[in-house]
Amino acid sequence: MTITELIQGQGTAFSFEVLPPKKGEGIEELERTVETLLPYGPKYINITTHHSEPVYKRLDNGLVEVEMVRRRPGTVAVAAALQYKYNIPIVPHILCSGFTKEETEYVLLDLQFLGISNVLLLRGDKNRNDEQFRAEPDGHQHTTELQEQVNRFNGGLFANGQPIPSPGVPFDYGVACYPEKHDEAPNLASDIAWFKRKIERGASYGVTQMFFDNSKFFDFVDRVRKEGIEVPIIPGIKPITSQKQLTTIPRSFHCDIPEAFTREMMKAETKEAQFQVGVEWAVAQCKELMRAGVPSIHFYTTGQARSVNEVAKQIY
Repeated sequence: MTITELIQGQGTAFSFEVLPPKKGEGIEELERTVETLLPYGPKYINITTHHSEPVYKRLDNGLVEVEMVRRRPGTVAVAAALQYKYNIPIVPHILCSGFTKEETEYVLLDLQFLGISNVLLLRGDKNRNDEQFRAEPDGHQHTTELQEQVNRFNGGLFANGQPIPSPGVPFDYGVACYPEKHDEAPNLASDIAWFKRKIERGASYGVTQMFFDNSKFFDFVDRVRKEGIEVPIIPGIKPITSQKQLTTIPRSFHCDIPEAFTREMMKAETKEAQFQVGVEWAVAQCKELMRAGVPSIHFYTTGQARSVNEVAKQIY
C-alpha cells in the first residue's frame, strides 16, 4: 500500500523517523526504539539516508588530510531488516546530496528486489563546509530532478534512457515541505512554488520539517491549498527536551521556537523538568493538530525514543 492509502480514514495516523546505526554499530538500539513505539500502531517508519562527510586528520608532518567518511551507512539493508522483522512499511530516504544518478539507480533496483516501494525524495543538506549546495558530478541539484529519474524508472527506463528489461513495482513517493520556508528560499511564497512543482511532478504527499508553532503550520496549509495543492500534508513533530536544544534545533533545522515555550523551558531547573516541559508542549501541539483533522503525525526521534513514547501514549 502507498503512504496515502495507509493514512486515510482512520483518524490521525502515527509514524516516526529513525536513523540507521553509526558505522560499525549494531542494529539492536534501533530495534529497541522501534519496539518502544510499536504499541501505538505506526502505519510506516521512515529511515534516513546519510551522505559522506569530510573528516580532517592532522598528520605527523603538520599537514591536514581530508577523508570522506559515511558515518551512517546501510539505509537500504536496515530498511529491509526492519520491514521483514516487524511487517511495517519502511520508507527509506533517497537523496540528491552525495549520490550520482547511477548510485541512485542501484538503490532503486535494490529496494525493488527487497519489496520496498515507498520512498521519500529529498535534496539533502549541503556539505557543512560548503557555502551552497553542490550536486555530485552526474548527480541531481534539485529534488525535482531526482523525481524525474524516479518517474522514468517507474516508466521502465534506466537513467541512460535504455529500457528496463523487467520493470518492477513502481515507487510511490513523498517530498519535504517547510511551514517556515527552506532556509535557502528567499521567502515562503517562493518555497511554496517549489513545493507545487514537486507535487506536479508526481509526489503523493508532503511531510513537513519540524515546527513548534501550529499557527505557522495552519497558515502554510491554507496557502498551499489556495495554490491548488490537495495532497496530504503530514506535520512533522519533535519534542524539545532540554534547554540546550532551544539553541541547537533552530540552528540545525532553521525553525523558530515560540516565546511562551522558551519561557517555560527556561524556568525548568532540572533535566527531568525540562523533559516534561518539552513533552507537554508537544502533546498540546499534537492534540490541536488532531482536532484540526490532520491525516497523520510524523515524529522525529533523532535517536531518542523516550520523548516520542511519552507524547504518543497521551494522544493515541
